[in-house]
Amino acid sequence: MAEYRIDDLARVAGTSVRNVRVYQDRELLPAPVRRGRSAVYSDAHLARLRLILSMLDRGYAFAQIKEMLDAWQAGHSLADVLGLEEATGAAWSHEQPTVVPMAELVRMFGAQVTPANLRTALELGILRRRGAQLIAPSLKLLEAGHELVKLDVPLGEALKLAAELQRETDRVTALLIGLVREYVLDPKGPDWLPSGDELPRFADVISRLHPLVMSAVSAAVDRSARRVIPEVMGDRLIALAERARDLAE
Repeated sequence: MAEYRIDDLARVAGTSVRNVRVYQDRELLPAPVRRGRSAVYSDAHLARLRLILSMLDRGYAFAQIKEMLDAWQAGHSLADVLGLEEATGAAWSHEQPTVVPMAELVRMFGAQVTPANLRTALELGILRRRGAQLIAPSLKLLEAGHELVKLDVPLGEALKLAAELQRETDRVTALLIGLVREYVLDPKGPDWLPSGDELPRFADVISRLHPLVMSAVSAAVDRSARRVIPEVMGDRLIALAERARDLAE
């Protein structure tokens, strides 16, 4: 996955550094990941920035864009965002963001809840601040980290893995969505907008993307786990089997 400094991001998206900073200040564009003194943006930032620019070109105000993006990110379907519930009936489910007290984090991760690890978790979006509270957008991801730490994997290494997983899943998701864009939307032309009759069909296509990505990625990960676990752990499994046999004799 490509990485960008702010001037590169602005250039590729066709806007200015000043505008990028304005969109961040208006909470339309997520903050970059901090690496030392450098601020690093990803392809996900670029895609969102292009969407913001497209919506601005179509006359949407900042407040309208933020409302749409927040609703979409919170797990509402495009039908909900556009007010098309009756036209499409489409919806998808997301995990609900959950307040995680500091005491719960300490219970899960013990002394590894350090300022540095907390800062990394916030930069990666594994945790978010809401006033004085800490919010976990995905409890499943937090619990996966907990399981790794229980296996004696250092929390810092688990966070590095989370960053890598995010980059890879963003890349795979972009590939899947790119196919739909290339073969379903782009053939209609770059300036195409759905008519009133076409809008329910367009909303339905977009509404199918999230469950499509979830199904495809989940199935691929399941197949990968079944194949890779024996490959990586095979020598250990054989040694354990031999040890168990020796003890039984």
